[in-house]
This record gives sequence, structure tokens and C-alpha cells, in this order.
Amino acid sequence: MVWAITAAVIILLFTALLIFNSLIRRKNDVENAFASIDVMLRKRYDLIPKIVETVKAYMNYERELLMEITGLRIKALSQGISAEDRVAVENMLGRRLTDLLVAVENYPELKASANFLHLQGTLNEVEEQLAASRRAFNAAVTAYNNSIGVFPSSLIASMMSYKRRTLFELPTEIRQEISSKPPVNLV
Repeated sequence: MVWAITAAVIILLFTALLIFNSLIRRKNDVENAFASIDVMLRKRYDLIPKIVETVKAYMNYERELLMEITGLRIKALSQGISAEDRVAVENMLGRRLTDLLVAVENYPELKASANFLHLQGTLNEVEEQLAASRRAFNAAVTAYNNSIGVFPSSLIASMMSYKRRTLFELPTEIRQEISSKPPVNLV
């Protein structure tokens, strides 16, 4: 009888240890994926002042948008911002940059500017790399959120004060653009 109780306790402790280690791995995966995104975001941050300066000369009516993008960049770069708040700011910054690129369509002389075309190409490249990093981050966050949400690991996660993490969103305009394209026929 004592052996059975001892064996059951050992099995429970071993299971709890496995769950604990799994949660730590998932949390580290999220942090690693966020660090990859951070590298791409730094490249984007470096481009924003150049784009704003180039666009400012042409766009008289989008000053508010340019100021908002600059403010979001400053907020995202601030040291005191939490990871969750940073995700929200980045989601908004992505939407506002998309709005800026849409607004450029109203300025043919800006669209023809070699400097702007170069910056836009660089931004598109960074955004593609950022999209790949976001996919990896969102996959890690989904696995983490699933781990802390299912029983019995949810019990251990709550003892460790683990909270759900926020996903990076794809801007609505891009999501609509993707969904409106016809599917690729591979036949």
C-alpha cells in the first residue's frame, strides 16, 4: 500500500516536472520569437523617419497621419513599454504605415520620386521579413497560450503567474487584399 502511494506521488511529481519544463520551453520560444521580430522592427523604425521626411515635402493634407506614425514609433521605442503594449502599438503602427502607402496613391509626383521608390522598396522588404517573423511569433504564442489554457498544465501555469500573450495582427487592409485574391490553381 505504501509502495502504491509512493509510486503515485512520484508519478504525479514527475508529471508536474514535465509540465513545468514544457511551460518554460514555450515561454522561452515566445521570447525568442519576439526577439526575432524586434530585429525586424528596428529596421522598420530606422526607415520611418526617412519615409516621413520624404513624404512630408509632398503631402500637405496627411500631416496628422505622419505625426501619428512618428508618435507610434517613439512609443514603440520607449524603454518602459511592456511586451503586450508593444504588440498593440506595433499592430497600430503597421495599420498606419499601410494607410500612408495608400495615401501616396494620391500624389503621382511622390510615387515617381526615386528616393521614395527606394525607401518604399526597402520598407516592403522589411515588411516581408517582419511577416515571416510574425508567423513564427504567432505560432509560438499560440502553442504557449494553448499550453497555459489546457488542463492540467493550466494549474501549474496559474501557479507560475503565466498570462495569455497577444498575437501580432495582420493589418485589416492586407488581410482583405489576401482574401480577395483568387486561390492559386496548382493543377
